[in-house]
Amino acid sequence: MVEGAPNTYREAITCSESPQWKEAIKSEIDSILQNHTWELVDLPPGCKPLGYRWMFKKKPKLDGTIDKYKARLVVKGYRQKEGLDYFDTYSPVTRITSIRLVLAIAALRNLEVHQMDVKTAFLNGDLEEEIYMEQPEGFSAPGQEGKVCRLVKSLYGLKQAPKQWHQKFDNVMLDNDFKINECDKCVYVKDTSRGYVILCLYVDDMLIIGSDDSMIKSTKDMLKAKFDMKDMGLADVILGVKITRTQDGIVLSQTQYVDKILEKFNAGDTCVAKTPVDTTQHLSKNKGDGVAQLEYSRVIGSLMYLMTCTRPDLAYAVSKLSRYTSNPSVEHWKSITRLLRYLRYTRNYGLHYNRNPAVIEGYTDANWISDMKDSKSTSGYVFTLGGAAISWKSCKQTVIAKSTMESEFIALEKCGEEAEWLRQFVEDIPRWPKPLTAICIHCDSQSAIGRAKSSMYNGKSRHIRRRYNTVRQLLSTGVITIDYVKSKENIADPLTKGLSKELVHKSSRGMGLKPVNEANTKENLTYEIGDPKI
Repeated sequence: MVEGAPNTYREAITCSESPQWKEAIKSEIDSILQNHTWELVDLPPGCKPLGYRWMFKKKPKLDGTIDKYKARLVVKGYRQKEGLDYFDTYSPVTRITSIRLVLAIAALRNLEVHQMDVKTAFLNGDLEEEIYMEQPEGFSAPGQEGKVCRLVKSLYGLKQAPKQWHQKFDNVMLDNDFKINECDKCVYVKDTSRGYVILCLYVDDMLIIGSDDSMIKSTKDMLKAKFDMKDMGLADVILGVKITRTQDGIVLSQTQYVDKILEKFNAGDTCVAKTPVDTTQHLSKNKGDGVAQLEYSRVIGSLMYLMTCTRPDLAYAVSKLSRYTSNPSVEHWKSITRLLRYLRYTRNYGLHYNRNPAVIEGYTDANWISDMKDSKSTSGYVFTLGGAAISWKSCKQTVIAKSTMESEFIALEKCGEEAEWLRQFVEDIPRWPKPLTAICIHCDSQSAIGRAKSSMYNGKSRHIRRRYNTVRQLLSTGVITIDYVKSKENIADPLTKGLSKELVHKSSRGMGLKPVNEANTKENLTYEIGDPKI
């Protein structure tokens, strides 16, 4: 909740900003009534209506000023009973990988990217269950104060609201000749003789990428005819990620979000670090009392969102530090501080997607038992398109590898699975070159490559045999090819271990991570003399 936002309806209409909140409340009620969300009826015997709550929020712009005042009427869905007034609740949202991939394609083809927002999205879903709600305070119908609202359409707070909204949107898109991408159920494509359009939906935010203005306009007009939409023009920010058009392509960055993290968790510290991980420090589980566990969890959560969206260079450090969330020690906090200092040094880094190369490439790597107290290795992979990363992952392996080759092979199999998903995704992208070429995966282990290409396997370990069969099938069906790359050229290397500042810099550039504005790279930062972590 943004500071200063009221907590109750009474507080909203009596505070100093009551005119703005009253306008926001009126807008919400108007949307509900125009959408015929409920009808007033007498409460049937034996039924108990659900309560409600008003939620208030100030939506800020990137510069920190208030964009708009938002009021939302939310039903107390936690009182619903499964099997009586709700059944299925699941609703998908598009993967952040899909968004990056589509934006990379837009950069490759020099396409315009537009953005739209669905006003009161969840009010569009049709309800099949019989649900009653109390009339909202201040808006009881004159002469019908004793009646209750029988919900005809879904309302925010209902357990089935996301599912009903997605189902309604699906039906509308299919009725208008859009096709659903088989790999991501929230990506829709339409290919005609006039042109094509790609749409990504994340709850009520959507990106529209079209081959020309007429295709984008026709899609917008169709959506406006079906839903109450807000046309936001050229895409600027999606899910907190800033989209910047350049002469060379598209840049995705989160500089404002980085500043908020540093202000909240590292205020007053002007030191910087040139690498995210101190290679001399070996972390282990804390057997004593935890140190600021709640604050540690908040830092990890913030860093994880940043890493997931635009910062693959943080993947290994965040993955490793998140293992100690339940009981952090002073040593873990030192590593967090080190990571935040690196974040300060690279605060304006962004993913730069260019107009070439127009092929997807993968890199995979693994370390083997780097920590003597933990026998499991770490896998890492990264895929690039248009000169920048579109997908990455760093995670601890679930099985114990008996050798370096086994750890590399486990990482290779995980990388192959993601390659298969990416290949199937672009298969549904209009005008993507057919037949699809295999995705080349670069690996720095000759033994793992030799094992993968060998048709004979006499290993006895089932965990490797299954992965061997998976990789062999991907190779034989032409989904992937495997190529050797030197370790110093492997941009997946920093996803498995800490590296020197030269290699961190080189791999970051290989993943397309560069300052959004080269003129802003020289920061007025001080270095702490004698700090071994700098």
